[in-house]
Amino acid sequence: MKLTNIHDLPETFINVIKNPTYSKGEANLSATELLTSPRIVQLKRKHWKDVEQDASDMVWQLFGSAVHSILEHGKSENHIVEERIFTILDGWVLSGAMDLQEVTPEGIAITDYKVTGSWAAMNDKQDWHNQLNIYAWMVHRAKGVNITKLSIVCIIRDWSAREAATKDGYPKAPIITINIPIWSHEAQEQFVRDRITAHSNAHFASETGEDFAPCSAQDMWEKPTTYAVKKEGGVRAKSVHATREEAELMLTNGYFIEVRPGERTRCKSYCQVSKFCNQYQTYKESQIES
Repeated sequence: MKLTNIHDLPETFINVIKNPTYSKGEANLSATELLTSPRIVQLKRKHWKDVEQDASDMVWQLFGSAVHSILEHGKSENHIVEERIFTILDGWVLSGAMDLQEVTPEGIAITDYKVTGSWAAMNDKQDWHNQLNIYAWMVHRAKGVNITKLSIVCIIRDWSAREAATKDGYPKAPIITINIPIWSHEAQEQFVRDRITAHSNAHFASETGEDFAPCSAQDMWEKPTTYAVKKEGGVRAKSVHATREEAELMLTNGYFIEVRPGERTRCKSYCQVSKFCNQYQTYKESQIES
């Protein structure tokens, strides 16, 4: 990867970014990669030397690593911190590093730390459910122990005391714990197996020169185009609709339709390989034509 520094960050930041401590070890896929779109994983492997990312885009990632390092000092005697576990399924070596395993007579409770925004903390993220249940499956398979609890500890980087006092559902503290439901072991293993199949198919396509399966709307964090009915000179919409036809039914004198274009948020702003992705490039061309 080519690291840029267009905002002239201090050299110490750049040095740390250039020397990450993370490693998935001798595994085909980490738990994080297993959850990621197979198209993104394969494009990264194919184009990694040509990927460009600015250091400023990695600051929060760096901050998250620092928080993890600090919290390691708070472990108790029954805590296992940052243990990387390996397991094999269908010939694929998988690895996952749990932030915290709390060992009790009943089994192990798994906790993952997330340095995140308030919006993420307020909304139930399926990726968190998937990740923690993959961890639970790995620990159970590797150690043969019961998993008693799964939880996410959110450290909210943009927390606001004013929002907490005035906004319904807003986190009441800058650190909150979110409990994650535990799936059955059978459901966990089937999920892992399905993800392996998707990645195996993408790997085969890459090796044979074929195109990968497209990213899903969820993979791309896609927001559809919507149609807002607004009053002339007004700020807020009277109503918002999925189609123009629905919006037209709500039109009355003095109102108009504001088109709110959809976008593929991850592709546009957060995917490192979008410029190498024919799916996204075709989409951009279609947007320009429309």
